[in-house]
Amino acid sequence: MQKRHLDRKQYFIELATTSKEFFIPYILRHYRLKGDKTTRILEIGCGDGGNLLPFSLMGCHTIGIDISVKRIADAGNFFTQHGAHGKFIVSDILSPECLPSAKYDIILCHDVIEHIGQKKLLLRHMHSLLKPSGIIFMSFPAWQMPFGGHQQICHNCIASRLPYFHLLPTLLYRKILAAFGESNDCISELINIKSSRMSIEMFEKLVRCCGLNIIDRQLWFINPHYKVKFGLRPTKLPRLLSSIPYLRNYLSTSCFYILQHVEDNPIYSIDTCNQRGGR
Repeated sequence: MQKRHLDRKQYFIELATTSKEFFIPYILRHYRLKGDKTTRILEIGCGDGGNLLPFSLMGCHTIGIDISVKRIADAGNFFTQHGAHGKFIVSDILSPECLPSAKYDIILCHDVIEHIGQKKLLLRHMHSLLKPSGIIFMSFPAWQMPFGGHQQICHNCIASRLPYFHLLPTLLYRKILAAFGESNDCISELINIKSSRMSIEMFEKLVRCCGLNIIDRQLWFINPHYKVKFGLRPTKLPRLLSSIPYLRNYLSTSCFYILQHVEDNPIYSIDTCNQRGGR
């Protein structure tokens, strides 16, 4: 396990840096941020709140939702330390009774959907929370990419740096994790991630089934977050490779999307949703 997963303040700062340098410029290509309290930003699965910090410092009204009591407490503390204002709520976004009543200009969902089993329900709730002409920024690692199984959370230094082995059959994967000495809790989390995996093709099909349009997509060969994490230069996946279904999953360490209501940008017709497409 990397130090940043234990040092939450470092993790918070790294996320805030990536959000400022990459998420916000990408969003600004499609949405004009007023930078005042009239712009309402919601992050689903906000964790420690790092992604929201730059939006708050711009003057936006920021709200973060996460199911973890500890992460929400950390978010409030870190915002206070940076002189920022934000509202943080412990809630399960998949529960209808826990949905916020307000509508939002921008909804963020960064590296969350690949952990969620009920993906279709998550997207439909996001659709219901979005203002007309608002946008959703989604990002996730393609499941088949080298570390799409989130094996970097392993405590064993070899397992945490071993690419692609999450693609092995589940039984063999579980046995290898146990052989590396991983705890039952860690193995359970990694197996859950494997069961709720997300590919580019699955995501795009689900989006169109849930009344949302893809108005922009950017696939990354080297994840922008790797700049602050590892000192690597972010690199976009070449357009030709981005256009090849299935192969692109093995090369996309991060997938950026801008989504909007279908009626706001009728680029695509809504496909009939295949019931097997939404976990």
